[in-house]
Amino acid sequence: MKTLRLILGDQLNSKHSWFKETHENVTYCLFEMRQETDYVKHHVQKVIGFFAAMRQFSEDLISEGHQVTYYKINDKKNTQSLTDNLSEVIKEHAIEHFEYIYPDEYRLDEQLRMYSDGLDISTKAVSAEHFYTKRQDLQTFFEGKKQYLMENFYRDMRKNHDILMIAGQPEGGKWNYDKSNRNKWKGDVEIPRYKLFKNDVSNIVEDLIKANIKTIGRFETKTFSYPITRTQALEQLKYFCEALLIHFGDYQDAMHTDEDYLFHSRLSFAMNLKLISPKDVVKTVMNYYRKHDDEIHISQVEGFIRQIIGWREYMRGMYWAFMPDYKTKNELDNHNHLPDFFWTGDTKMNCLKHAINNSLDNGYAHHIQRLMITGNYALLTQTNPNEVDDWYLGVYVDAIEWVQLTNTRGMSQFADGGKIATKPYVSSGSYINKMSNYCSDCHYNKNKKVEDDACPFNSLYWNFLDEKRAQLGNNFRMGMMYSLLDKMDKQELQNIKDKAQHIIAHQDDY
Repeated sequence: MKTLRLILGDQLNSKHSWFKETHENVTYCLFEMRQETDYVKHHVQKVIGFFAAMRQFSEDLISEGHQVTYYKINDKKNTQSLTDNLSEVIKEHAIEHFEYIYPDEYRLDEQLRMYSDGLDISTKAVSAEHFYTKRQDLQTFFEGKKQYLMENFYRDMRKNHDILMIAGQPEGGKWNYDKSNRNKWKGDVEIPRYKLFKNDVSNIVEDLIKANIKTIGRFETKTFSYPITRTQALEQLKYFCEALLIHFGDYQDAMHTDEDYLFHSRLSFAMNLKLISPKDVVKTVMNYYRKHDDEIHISQVEGFIRQIIGWREYMRGMYWAFMPDYKTKNELDNHNHLPDFFWTGDTKMNCLKHAINNSLDNGYAHHIQRLMITGNYALLTQTNPNEVDDWYLGVYVDAIEWVQLTNTRGMSQFADGGKIATKPYVSSGSYINKMSNYCSDCHYNKNKKVEDDACPFNSLYWNFLDEKRAQLGNNFRMGMMYSLLDKMDKQELQNIKDKAQHIIAHQDDY
C-alpha cells in the first residue's frame, strides 16, 4: 500500500520507529511553508534554523534509502499551505494511506485531524516518541486537585523514572536545590566559551530574501551556530557536561552584561526540534555526574534535571490540559501595548537593553531574563498577554507554542489566574540588582522611586500591586507585600502611581 508520512519541522527525530526500516512504498514529506513562517513574525534565525535542520534531516533520510518529497519555500509546487501540499503529494504519488505524528501545537493538531477526517483514504496518527509523558498524563495526575503544583509532578517524575533517587528517597536528602541556584556571577568563576557550530545557511538566507518573508531580529553572518543535526546536538550535550555542568546550578539564575549564555546548555533548540530527546539528555548528564560526583555537586545536576523532567514536561502537560481556552486567558485584565523598544533594544533601562538585544542578536535569552526582565516589565506595565505571547513566540529560536504559551501567559504574565504560578513573578529593581550587574552601569538609580532618574521598575512594581489588589489582595503569597503597601504614606503612594502612569504612557522615552 502506497503510504505518505508527514514530518513537521519540529519532528526531526531520527530515532523514531518510522525510520528503522526503509520501504519502497513509503514516502516521507517535509514542507517549508508561509503558513508556518507567517502566523506570527519570527526571528530570522528561527526560520533559518528550522529550514536548515529540516533540509539536513531530509538529506539524511535520502542517504539512508528512504523516499522523500521536500518542498522548499520557493518551489513552484509549494502552495504554502500544509493541507494543500499534502493533497498535491497524495494525488501525484497515488497515495493510498496517510500517516502523521501527533503535532505538539494545538492548531496543527486540529488542522491535521480535520484534514484526515475528510480524506477518502485510510489515515493513522502516531506518537512523537520523544517526551517522558503522554499528552494527558499531567491532567490525570492532578485530577481532583485544586492546584497543579509543578513540584508535586516533578517529584512523581523522579520516582517513576528513578532519577536522583536512592531507596525511594531523593538523593542527597533534598528534592529541590533551588536555593543553591541563585548565585550572582561576579566574574570570579571562569565561563568557558560556548560551543559554536558553523552551519552554512547562505542558500537559506537567499531563499528567505527571495520569498520576502517578514522577520524580526538580526543575522549578520552566513553560519547558524545552534545544532541542526542529532550529531551536533550530542556534541553540544557532551560539551555541556564537560565544561558547563560543574557550575550550571550555581549560576542558572544569574545575569551579566558581558555574558549571553553563562553556564547554560544551549540545547533547547535541538530538543524542541526533537533532534535529541529529554531521555538522551538526562541519561547523558546522569552518567557524567556518576563518573564525576567527586567534583560536581548534586545541586548542579538537580537544577538541570528539574528543567528537563520538571518544567519542560509540566508545561507541555498544562498546555494540553487547558487548550484551546488557555490561549485567551487574561485574568488580570491587561490591555496595554508592548513598547517599540522590544523590537529594537533601544532603551535606557540597562537590564531590558541587554536582555532584548541578546534576544534580537541570538534568538536567545535564558529563563530568568525571560521571566524577571522582559516578562516582569511587560506584566508591571500591564501589557496585553496576546502581544507578549506573539513577541515571545516569535523572538526565540526554541519557541514552539506548547512550551512558550504556558511559560509566557501562565508563568510570566499570570494571565491564567494562577494555574501555573502561585503568585505573579514581579519585582522592583532590587531583585534585578541582586541577580545581575545590570544596575551598576544603568542610566537609572535602583534605589529611587519617583525622581527623574529613578528605576522604572520601582514605581511600576508598587503601582501594579495597588492596581491589581482586587485580583491579588487575597493571595497568601502576596500578603507581606500588601502589608507594606498598606503602611505606605498615601501621598507617597500617589506620587509613585503618578510616576508609573507616566512611564506606561511614554514607555519608549525610557
